[in-house]
Amino acid sequence: MAAPYSRTVPLRLLLVRHGLSSFNQERRIQGRDDLSALSDEGREQARKLGHSLADVPLNAVYSSRLRRAATTTEELIAARGGSAPETIFDDGLLEVDLEPWSGLQIDELINRFPEAYTTWKRKPMELELQHQNGQTYKPLAELLDQARHFIDDLLQRHPVGNNDTVLVVAHNAILRCLMLVLLGEPDHGFRRLRVDNTSLSVFNLSPGETQPQVQIECLNSTTHLAPLPSKGKAARLILVRHGETNWNKEGRFQGQIDIPLNDHGRQQAAAARDVLRDVQIDRAWSSTLSRPTETAKIILEAHQGVPLKQTDGLVEIGHGLWEGKLESEIRDGWPALLDSWKRTPETVQMPEGETIQDVWARSVQSWRDIAEQLNSEETALVVAHDAVNKTILCDLLGLSPADIWAVKQGNGGVTVIDLSPDQGQPAMVTCLNLTSHFGSVIDRTAAGAL
Repeated sequence: MAAPYSRTVPLRLLLVRHGLSSFNQERRIQGRDDLSALSDEGREQARKLGHSLADVPLNAVYSSRLRRAATTTEELIAARGGSAPETIFDDGLLEVDLEPWSGLQIDELINRFPEAYTTWKRKPMELELQHQNGQTYKPLAELLDQARHFIDDLLQRHPVGNNDTVLVVAHNAILRCLMLVLLGEPDHGFRRLRVDNTSLSVFNLSPGETQPQVQIECLNSTTHLAPLPSKGKAARLILVRHGETNWNKEGRFQGQIDIPLNDHGRQQAAAARDVLRDVQIDRAWSSTLSRPTETAKIILEAHQGVPLKQTDGLVEIGHGLWEGKLESEIRDGWPALLDSWKRTPETVQMPEGETIQDVWARSVQSWRDIAEQLNSEETALVVAHDAVNKTILCDLLGLSPADIWAVKQGNGGVTVIDLSPDQGQPAMVTCLNLTSHFGSVIDRTAAGAL
């Protein structure tokens, strides 16, 4: 499968949540009040993230002025070393306004306001609260509007053609809203995302015909603290893209031609194995093609006895007559179709191949079949391909076949999905496309991600 744009990133956003705060430790609602301070552990978390960002140049730094975020920014910048732009404190990054709840412990909130708390957890857009002056308001609806204004202002200050890297340090709910605005506000999107303390999420913005094209490079990476975020109360699935092949390296469309891993791809699989060595894995599935199968087997070297099953539903998109060709060769024969594939992939029928809808139907069904076999204690490994992983993740994020370029899947990248213990609620994308086991928080896997 072919990436639609070059490796040049006109605008890179580094979205960071503040470190562990005193209210986080006490399980209290923080909201917009500035009563909570960064804990000693939170300061250390910020310093660790700063060290991991030491080699990433910054053109601008924006932060919430609330103490827990401002101190995180200060610690991160200091630990990062080198020069950094002066921090701009922007009220567009303030946390959600939960005034009537601020300071309450979670258990107290549940006991005093059970219906409102249930609404916040299950239908957050519908939650209504009342200020002390008696005025009723919808916290999340207001926060989304705040996020829209911040993104609009940011793009005015940093046009996508300026090649800027911008650090944004804020809070859980506002960061999720910023992500949702960037992704077009998918249905029920707020509960599909997870944002941990000092997590790093990277969004790349490229020029588009009417608005910037947005790509999630990684989401909720906390690899500076632990291999993976903590598991919830339901089943977990670890989704991995196969390691590099020679055709990935050359920029050839592979599709369903059975190209094996190259030596670098095996090294990538081994790095994924090592980072997942101490992570529970109970079951494993892969595509029937050799590149994901070998990747899965290498990862399972650290999990002896875990059986590996293969399924055709996870096989890569059939590129038809494009398979084995370089993009330049495809452009010679199908210039208009290639342009459509890059801009509107949902409209393309591959010559003698598949549509993205074909892949979506079988890959998402295979994913659901796997998920249904797991009990709440289990973790499954699933190793597949670029297009397959993209369609699964778009479905989980509430996106459509038109949005597949919004999700990056690096060779050997690790993604984690936690199913919801609350029936009827969407699964949570716990982290996406972790590639720091290759030595950098920035994804530097093969340019020809096919």
